Amino acid sequence: MSIKENRPGRPRADTEAVNLRLPRALIHQLDELRRQETDLPTRPEMIRRILQSWMEEHQSGGQNQP
Repeated sequence: MSIKENRPGRPRADTEAVNLRLPRALIHQLDELRRQETDLPTRPEMIRRILQSWMEEHQSGGQNQP
C-alpha cells in the first residue's frame, strides 16, 4: 500500500528528545498561541515554531548578532 501511515514512536529524522517543565501560566499562553494557528499544532510543534522564529530573528548570516 502506498499510503503513509502516521505511526507512534520515535521520529525518523535526526532528532533528540528534550524534556522540560513549564509553569502552568506559560503553558496556558502557549495553548492560546496554538489556538491562533490554522492547523492547531501540538505543544511540541508550537514550541519548535516559536524557537525557529526566535532563532531566525536573532541570527544574521549564521552568526549571532552582538
